[in-house]
Amino acid sequence: MGKYDAMTLAKWFVAYADADDADISNLKLQKLLYYAQGHFLACNGEPLFDDPIQAWSHGPVVPDVYHAFKKFRSGDVQLEESDDFTFDKVDNETTQFLLGVWDKYAKFSPWGLRNMTHSEPPWKDAFDGSHNVAIPIASIRSYFSSL
Repeated sequence: MGKYDAMTLAKWFVAYADADDADISNLKLQKLLYYAQGHFLACNGEPLFDDPIQAWSHGPVVPDVYHAFKKFRSGDVQLEESDDFTFDKVDNETTQFLLGVWDKYAKFSPWGLRNMTHSEPPWKDAFDGSHNVAIPIASIRSYFSSL
């Protein structure tokens, strides 16, 4: 059972990007969630979140998170003023983990991250040209455990 739902983690990344004065598009957010899931699986053997990750044409996507933020198109994702997200919704250990993911991957452009995922087996093995093929957790765990 995952520790969090993907939306909570997505909001963490969006809020952190805002606090860090960094841009975060929906494309970049999707890739950060994928890399967070992958590294968490490799380190802990279990998923960080249970939401499915699907193989879409531009790489791994968490559909519910994508649809929640698609109105921003390729622009900078922002939380609504009315959103009640606070950083204390994520425990300290997970926060430290997410900071590591941010430090490793946020420096890359959204398209750079997209291209990275396109070279990796979890996406390559799952993608079949449609938008509804889940990338198996076992595939993500296996690939990231080998790194």
